[in-house]
Amino acid sequence: MEEEPSYVQKLLAEVLGTAMLVFVGVGSVPATLIVGGQAPFTMAQLGMISFAFAMVVVALIYAIGHISGCQINPAVTVALAATGKLPWRQVPGYVAAQAGGAVLGAAAIIAVLGGKAVDVGLGVAAYGNGVGAGRAFAAEAIGTFILAFVVFGAIDKRASGGFAGLAIGMAVFAAIIPVAPATGASINPARTIGPMLVEQIAGGTVHWQQLPVYLIAEFVGAAAAGFAYVAISTARAAARTAAVANPSTVVRATPEGARS
Repeated sequence: MEEEPSYVQKLLAEVLGTAMLVFVGVGSVPATLIVGGQAPFTMAQLGMISFAFAMVVVALIYAIGHISGCQINPAVTVALAATGKLPWRQVPGYVAAQAGGAVLGAAAIIAVLGGKAVDVGLGVAAYGNGVGAGRAFAAEAIGTFILAFVVFGAIDKRASGGFAGLAIGMAVFAAIIPVAPATGASINPARTIGPMLVEQIAGGTVHWQQLPVYLIAEFVGAAAAGFAYVAISTARAAARTAAVANPSTVVRATPEGARS
């Protein structure tokens, strides 16, 4: 029987996975600005950035999902623990690994794109023009809810096997499109804070006062998604158990074509 990866191996996988997520996903933002001009982005440019995030998530889920679960998102990690799917004792290590990986990924962007990446903001998430804290909170909470809800559904043992990577990657792509104009669509606390820290160290401008809104919204959105998924999936399981225990209570579906 094959042994499960050790906790240290899982943490290393999370470091590397989050670093790659930030390097490819976040790095696509300054790359687009350097090559294509100034923000705000056109829909085509936003689509390419969203596609970069989606594709790296798909790849990473298949690469390290069997090692660490490929959480690469502290909000998802906390939501999994809050719903009993991950031991709380593992949460600090996972979150620290993800944050460290995000810093490494952001530093790698500068290593590849140079100082121009810092000059155009390094892909740091920030409010859009005219967006206040309330709208930013709503955007990040809703975007993170969508992502986390799909994660919970995709990893459910009753879900179709082999498609978690595609489902989660497409959720990332879809969520970024409407959320990015408001907040840059971070939907991930590690992705939020890693580039911020590296941009600050590199001499760039960072709006640190926005950080609490991002973090609170992302953790709240993910936790809400986790509890929502557990509520509907548990109710479904409970109904099936009751039906098996008492077959006489089963309501037969009306045959298709016989509905008025």
